[in-house]
Amino acid sequence: MRHAISGRKFNRKSSHRKSLFVNLSNSLIRNEQIKTTLFKAKDLRPFIEKIITIGKNNDLHSKRRVFSILRDKESVKKVFSVLSKRYQKRPGGYTRIIKSGFRYGDSSPMAVIEFLNRDKDAKGFKDRERTKELKNIKSEKPVSETDDSSSNVPKIEEEKKKENKDQTK
Repeated sequence: MRHAISGRKFNRKSSHRKSLFVNLSNSLIRNEQIKTTLFKAKDLRPFIEKIITIGKNNDLHSKRRVFSILRDKESVKKVFSVLSKRYQKRPGGYTRIIKSGFRYGDSSPMAVIEFLNRDKDAKGFKDRERTKELKNIKSEKPVSETDDSSSNVPKIEEEKKKENKDQTK
């Protein structure tokens, strides 16, 4: 019998389950909204709310405790600089879970878990920054002198213009 045993196992070992929740919480802190299965979202809620509650203290011991859980400096920084200040007066209940239908492959119930009063620009911010950096790197790439493709473009355009003039006569 399963008396006084809380939490779901998700068919994983305890270490795998712990790393699952750490990864989900890092993603939630970074994006402030994620889509996952309903049951993972329900089990993630107390995990993330404890982290935010610890972050409200804003002392060295709390920072070390949160870092020992999350193991990501950027997430810890966001917890203490943004989220703890946002929820300073709130006694709890920092997240909400919204059911969002069923997954196509296995029909498992899906849900969106998000922070209350979330920053709408935070979702995908890292990805947008990464693509901007890649575009800047590609645009700064020098064109080699041996590359004749750039010199052929004006010649081809001139030939097309001549052909169009000949056809119109």
